[in-house]
Amino acid sequence: MSLSTDFRNDIKAARKMWLPWWGVLLWMAFCLPVILVCDHFGRLNMALPILNCIAVLTLLIALRWRLRGQVWFWTTVSIVAALHALLIWYVPWTTKWVPALAISAIDSADFCVVLWVLAAVGRLMEGQKTAER
Repeated sequence: MSLSTDFRNDIKAARKMWLPWWGVLLWMAFCLPVILVCDHFGRLNMALPILNCIAVLTLLIALRWRLRGQVWFWTTVSIVAALHALLIWYVPWTTKWVPALAISAIDSADFCVVLWVLAAVGRLMEGQKTAER
């Protein structure tokens, strides 16, 4: 199976995922402390990028949960999370209103890029296991 086929299959699987009602309540309960902490430190403008990053990474982990026993998977996710943290910290975020369509487009692009990176690293690691045998 090719890398593009893996990517397309993951996108199809992501479209079929639904968050149950208790998951929505749990997410809202998680968002409140993040918003309050950001507000307390005077950086309320960072709350939305932080929450969006957490949502994208959580969706990716849930989508690729079958790889949870692989060290390379968690290493890749950790590197991606660290890069996101640097991006959130160093990009000057606005306090002005941003259209939801723009935010969702950025989140979708981020999701697709990281999903492709995970598929590429997975393909690379699979190739190394085959070469070792």
